[in-house]
Amino acid sequence: MRAKVTKQGVLIPKQWLEGINVVEIRQERTRIVIEPADMVDPILQLGTEPIVADVDDASIHHDHYLTSQ
Repeated sequence: MRAKVTKQGVLIPKQWLEGINVVEIRQERTRIVIEPADMVDPILQLGTEPIVADVDDASIHHDHYLTSQ
Protein backbone atom coordinates (compact mmCIF):
# COMPACT_ATOMS: atom_id res chain seq x y z
CA MET A 1 0.00 0.00 0.00
CA ARG A 2 1.17 3.51 -0.74
CA ALA A 3 -0.09 6.58 1.09
CA LYS A 4 0.39 10.28 0.49
CA VAL A 5 2.24 12.20 3.19
CA THR A 6 0.24 15.33 4.04
CA LYS A 7 0.92 18.23 6.41
CA GLN A 8 -0.68 16.15 9.17
CA GLY A 9 1.26 12.97 8.35
CA VAL A 10 0.07 9.61 7.00
CA LEU A 11 -3.31 7.96 7.51
CA ILE A 12 -3.26 4.28 8.51
CA PRO A 13 -6.40 2.25 7.74
CA LYS A 14 -8.39 1.60 10.95
CA GLN A 15 -9.03 -2.04 10.01
CA TRP A 16 -5.29 -2.67 10.33
CA LEU A 17 -5.53 -1.58 13.97
CA GLU A 18 -8.53 -3.68 14.99
CA GLY A 19 -8.40 -4.46 18.71
CA ILE A 20 -5.47 -2.10 19.28
CA ASN A 21 -5.88 0.97 21.50
CA VAL A 22 -2.31 2.35 21.66
CA VAL A 23 0.59 2.05 19.21
CA GLU A 24 4.29 2.70 19.58
CA ILE A 25 5.84 4.54 16.63
CA ARG A 26 9.59 4.69 16.08
CA GLN A 27 12.02 5.36 13.27
CA GLU A 28 14.67 2.76 12.43
CA ARG A 29 17.12 3.94 9.79
CA THR A 30 15.10 3.71 6.56
CA ARG A 31 11.76 2.56 7.97
CA ILE A 32 9.06 3.69 10.33
CA VAL A 33 7.81 0.94 12.66
CA ILE A 34 4.33 0.97 14.20
CA GLU A 35 3.67 -1.71 16.84
CA PRO A 36 0.85 -2.32 19.30
CA ALA A 37 1.93 -0.87 22.65
CA ASP A 38 -0.91 -2.21 24.79
CA MET A 39 -0.54 -5.88 23.97
CA VAL A 40 1.06 -8.18 26.54
CA ASP A 41 3.88 -10.44 25.41
CA PRO A 42 2.60 -13.99 26.08
CA ILE A 43 6.05 -15.17 27.18
CA LEU A 44 5.80 -12.82 30.16
CA GLN A 45 2.65 -14.65 31.30
CA LEU A 46 4.45 -17.97 31.79
CA GLY A 47 4.37 -19.03 35.41
CA THR A 48 1.71 -16.54 36.46
CA GLU A 49 -0.85 -19.31 37.00
CA PRO A 50 1.11 -22.32 38.28
CA ILE A 51 -0.62 -25.63 38.87
CA VAL A 52 -0.17 -28.27 41.54
CA ALA A 53 0.94 -31.65 40.18
CA ASP A 54 1.93 -34.99 41.67
CA VAL A 55 5.38 -34.93 40.04
CA ASP A 56 8.66 -33.60 41.40
CA ASP A 57 10.49 -33.10 38.09
CA ALA A 58 7.94 -31.18 36.01
CA SER A 59 10.27 -28.22 35.51
CA ILE A 60 13.02 -30.50 34.23
CA HIS A 61 10.96 -32.91 32.10
CA HIS A 62 8.11 -30.58 31.09
CA ASP A 63 8.31 -31.63 27.41
CA HIS A 64 7.64 -35.24 28.39
CA TYR A 65 4.59 -34.33 30.47
CA LEU A 66 3.18 -31.99 27.83
CA THR A 67 3.50 -34.44 24.93
CA SER A 68 2.80 -37.81 26.57
CA GLN A 69 -0.76 -39.10 26.68
